Amino acid sequence: MSERRPSRPSRGRPAPRKQGPRRPPAEDPARRVALDVLRAVRERDAYANLMLPEMLRRRGVTGRDAALATELTYGAARAQGLLDEVLTACLDRPLSKVDGVLLDCLRLGAYQLLRTRIPEHAAVAATVDLARADTGSPAAGFVNAVLRKVSEKDEEGWLRQLAPDRDADPIGHLALRAAHPRWVARAFAEALGDKGADLEAALQADDARPAVHLAARPGEISADELAAITGGEVAPYSPYGVHLPPGAGDPGDSEPIRERLAAVQDEGSQLCAVALTRVPLDGPDERWLDLCAGPGGKAALLGALAATSGAALDAVEQAPHRARLVEQATEGLPVAVHVADGREPGLEPGFDRVLVDAPCTGLGALRRRPEARWRRQPSDVAELTKLQGELLASALELARPGGIVAYVVCSPHLAETEGVVGQAARRAKAEMLDTREFFPGVPQLGDGPYVQLWPHRHGTDAMFCALLRKP
Repeated sequence: MSERRPSRPSRGRPAPRKQGPRRPPAEDPARRVALDVLRAVRERDAYANLMLPEMLRRRGVTGRDAALATELTYGAARAQGLLDEVLTACLDRPLSKVDGVLLDCLRLGAYQLLRTRIPEHAAVAATVDLARADTGSPAAGFVNAVLRKVSEKDEEGWLRQLAPDRDADPIGHLALRAAHPRWVARAFAEALGDKGADLEAALQADDARPAVHLAARPGEISADELAAITGGEVAPYSPYGVHLPPGAGDPGDSEPIRERLAAVQDEGSQLCAVALTRVPLDGPDERWLDLCAGPGGKAALLGALAATSGAALDAVEQAPHRARLVEQATEGLPVAVHVADGREPGLEPGFDRVLVDAPCTGLGALRRRPEARWRRQPSDVAELTKLQGELLASALELARPGGIVAYVVCSPHLAETEGVVGQAARRAKAEMLDTREFFPGVPQLGDGPYVQLWPHRHGTDAMFCALLRKP
């Protein structure tokens, strides 16, 4: 009896599939959150630093998953320009022709391959699973193929291929290496007066994830006490500052924040607000003004300092929802909040101290707002400098003779800093003070009379501060 052979499918017909649906891969909560935040940033211009904590809380993602989601979200958003250059080199079509959801997946996967220690197979497989869940199997195959090409080189290998020559184009070379738009790197170079090592250090520091800084509320708790409670370290320059250790978790969950004994605030912002209060005055010192107060960080610090010295603060904010944030931040302090345009706030002039924390490009806080470096455009500068000049002129009109005005922006762009201040001071015939005197103990402040802080020099955001006295 001949041996019976197993049956074969007929030629031209596919082999029968096993019955039943394909088992979907286990949901990856960290990568799912990261992808959904990146999508919200792309589709709705959401802010990653606001969207991510909310999504983690809503979905109950905690611990190591939350830490991974944070690293992937902020990292991919921060490195977007570099990732797009690499992806473009791996594609046979322009990036603009790639479906947005797939592009989010590709960026997330490329970031894991180039800038994390996640094993290649895990980074690719997890990203392909996300693409399959959102767009189907054919698209998942496309994502798999592209990421396999990305994985052929590490970050340094891609930079050697894609970065402009350092000697021929030093700014372009450093911009790509630190994942910054060229125009932002050029603005940094002009403010620093350097295209070499100093610029490289500034861009690298700006590309690193920053520490969380807290501000202790004056009159309520000292920096030493706050550091002891939170496990942080007392800040090197601000008398109210505390730096939290890496991985400290959501600072909003800490008791001092909930009890309004402290707030999250960059040490550079603290220094600029405090500098306004340090300038000696002749005559009364009772009426203070924050002309652009939202969302309320500097207003809360100034309000607490006013309370300890017998002064009161008026806080002006044009947007009603931001004015409500100022009210919440300054509850219990001698602060009156006004919903008005700072250029015409309708207040009685005669203020002793005025803060103008003007709207700006935010180029000095890019490390805290990871997607902002790709969202801002050079064309934004002209409109902002016009507004900044008008706000500073208003502040000088509202100050009393001999009163002090602090002009503050979170940007090192020369048009927003020295350009605005110089023009306003000439028009108002205001005296430009040597601002460095009111940042005691802070090193590397340059030739003055302004103060420009830097992440690589001071560990702060790149805050600019100028102090003027009204004649």
